[in-house]
Amino acid sequence: MFLPDYMYNWLLSFHIISVIAFMSGTMYLPRLFVYHIETKPGSEESERFKLMEKRLLKGIINPSLILTFFLGALLATYPGVFSLDQVWVWLKILSFLGILIMHGLFSMHFKKFQLDKNVKSARYFRRCNEIPFIFMIIIVIMVVIKPF
Repeated sequence: MFLPDYMYNWLLSFHIISVIAFMSGTMYLPRLFVYHIETKPGSEESERFKLMEKRLLKGIINPSLILTFFLGALLATYPGVFSLDQVWVWLKILSFLGILIMHGLFSMHFKKFQLDKNVKSARYFRRCNEIPFIFMIIIVIMVVIKPF
């Protein structure tokens, strides 16, 4: 380990803060898409949603994702934090990959909305909104309870 022990709680605190920011944005973006669908493409309201979506994705979600990943990697360098022979670690990693896939999907939809080329329904985005939350529940249980 290249970081002193006293840094662990600081890194963990900022990791949790960045996870909260990332997950909040990840769960809010598809809700913005739901509202955006209800507007007429090219309207002032549609343009406002485009700006809101851009600011959320580029200003909050992406930076907090990078920070979450970076701080998580630093925390993983501390001895005893986890071991790759534990099942809960793999379930956490797989769930995080699931969230990353949803992030990629939301980024793709963001680009379509920016070009007024969305073809998905509000119902689709309501369903998409639930998936990252389910992955987050799995991650929290794996990290706190460590059932396996």
